Amino acid sequence: MTERRKAATRLEIAREAVRLFVDRGVAATTAEEIAAAAGISQRTLWRYTSSKELCVSPLLTYALDSATVLMRSWPRDRPLAEAFAGDPSGPSGESASADAEALRDLVLLTRTEPGLRAVWLQVHYDAERVFAEVIAERTGWTPDDLEPRVQATLFNSALRIAVEQWAWGEDPSPGSLPGAVARALGIARAGLSG
Repeated sequence: MTERRKAATRLEIAREAVRLFVDRGVAATTAEEIAAAAGISQRTLWRYTSSKELCVSPLLTYALDSATVLMRSWPRDRPLAEAFAGDPSGPSGESASADAEALRDLVLLTRTEPGLRAVWLQVHYDAERVFAEVIAERTGWTPDDLEPRVQATLFNSALRIAVEQWAWGEDPSPGSLPGAVARALGIARAGLSG
């Protein structure tokens, strides 16, 4: 199976897991039900994940991976903050809208489902190292230096909080998410001047 097909299968598992978690709750949803909804065997499901809560990770990492790609490709002669200042064009169409809806549902579930909250926070924690590496590549620091680590943490936290505000807010349409991200990053850039 190609890496692209594996990634598509992981994303489909994540979508179906979220759908089932919303309909039934995490505790009432079995791995067997997730596998059946995704069109795979339970044995195959366990090749992709080690717990039913972790099934949702690809839905979360998809957006963070996209941010990393944008950061890595951003021209070095332009400030990295500008990469997210506008209305970034991301995936569009029915699939992107469905993924945005699934992401919103998942983030809403993190408020009441400790296992999903743990996955949400772990995915963001893991992303900080990657963001620090990207920042270090652009600045000449090492990823373990204080500057890229703090900058990566600020960036990552702004992304996480922006998504939470969007999901929990009054306008959870997919089109409002880039604006929430841009606003949160602007606040992070302003720093602690308040």
